[in-house]
Amino acid sequence: MEPIQLFELASRQAQWLTVRQNVVAGNIANANTPHYRAKDVQPFESVLQNTGIQMAATHRAHFTESPEAAHVTEVSALDDVAVQQSGNTVALEEELMKTGAIKRDYELNAGLVKSFHRMILMTVRK
Repeated sequence: MEPIQLFELASRQAQWLTVRQNVVAGNIANANTPHYRAKDVQPFESVLQNTGIQMAATHRAHFTESPEAAHVTEVSALDDVAVQQSGNTVALEEELMKTGAIKRDYELNAGLVKSFHRMILMTVRK
């Protein structure tokens, strides 16, 4: 029987979501700061590729590799973000959409871990 790595994967995603939420909150806090450049983190899929966690692929479009530390990068002005007159590249609409996505991802992560934990407890009780 292979070890179950769902909890490790969920933990890494929760850490990544925490880093991303901090970066997005910093962008929102600096929305009126002149010459501030918006930042974002690498997508979680690229973080998955840097770890030893192997994901099973049942279809060629599924994960083929397997997260480590998320790298924060500046968002390019070419990424559909208009540079304001003050030189700021923060688009509040984009940042608020990111916070909604982070919230949904965290709730999904927590729900999966809760369900998996309940399933393990049921097997131990019997």
